[in-house]
Amino acid sequence: MKTRAELLSDKAAYESRALGALLGLAVGDAVGDLGRSQEHRNRYGLVTTLLEDGKSTDDTEFGVLTARILLDTDGNPTAADFAAGWRRYILERGGAKKRAGRPLYGALENLSRGMEPPLSGKYNVMNIDDGAAMRAAPHGILWACDPERAAASAALDACVSHDADGIWAAQAVAAAVSIAIAGGTVEELIAGAQRCLPDGSWIAASMQTAMDICDRLPDIEIAYEALHTRLWTPEHATAPEAIPQAFAIFRLCGGDPRRSLLWSANFGRDADTISAVVCSLAGALHGAEAFPAAWLARLRTPSGTCLEFTAEEDIVELARDLVALSCRRGA
Repeated sequence: MKTRAELLSDKAAYESRALGALLGLAVGDAVGDLGRSQEHRNRYGLVTTLLEDGKSTDDTEFGVLTARILLDTDGNPTAADFAAGWRRYILERGGAKKRAGRPLYGALENLSRGMEPPLSGKYNVMNIDDGAAMRAAPHGILWACDPERAAASAALDACVSHDADGIWAAQAVAAAVSIAIAGGTVEELIAGAQRCLPDGSWIAASMQTAMDICDRLPDIEIAYEALHTRLWTPEHATAPEAIPQAFAIFRLCGGDPRRSLLWSANFGRDADTISAVVCSLAGALHGAEAFPAAWLARLRTPSGTCLEFTAEEDIVELARDLVALSCRRGA
């Protein structure tokens, strides 16, 4: 893993990995959303590429929201700043449209009533799902090489809508992206994520279960069923289910972008978020070149499916701006 000084000395590589993280988020989100669609399963069986109707959902668009708030606050936000950003970019523009997860709508309702974080996340429905983890990559971009700072920043963001395992999941993803952009190994990346998970927590136990499956069944073709059945939670996916599955897929694929996309996008259940996390890690590790340039051309501007303002944003510019902000903060 590079030092921060080494990373800052090669801004072009930093920008490529930052864009890779955001592009991977968008790719995994779009392809994973198709991969869990029964219509697409009936037609294609497996989804292996970004099909014509692939587009962003709440995963990408809330990630864009996080990036925008980090930039608006010069990279030094408080939890109150994140709440203010949600009010400005979502509530003042008519609210979130379709496709957001339950705790995101719950948090918006709490914010509209004047509630502030952490209560807006604590007093909230399904606040341990993966809706904070899916938007955590920008923290890892800004605080590349500093996983502890990335995790701390992600917690301020996550507590707007989540609590406990939902927050720890976001911290794990942010830390892992930070390490990946610094050129860490797959093993270093997973170890950094695990350090964010408190002993005795559900998500820590689930992550250990997932890693034990990887140790015992090192071929994803064989481990695939166990990752579903051993981590499955009834009725609704949670962070302790989806995020350990994402890290296991990433590990078993060795961080390879195409294999990671194939296995995560077709995972079923919450495949859009699982694939968004997996592909964001792959993009952070390998750079923007991890995915076809044509995919970037299609996905660089979100569709606004869930958050209207995101259709005015450009993930290329967001990545560059986050890197520029990080460079200004220095080593």
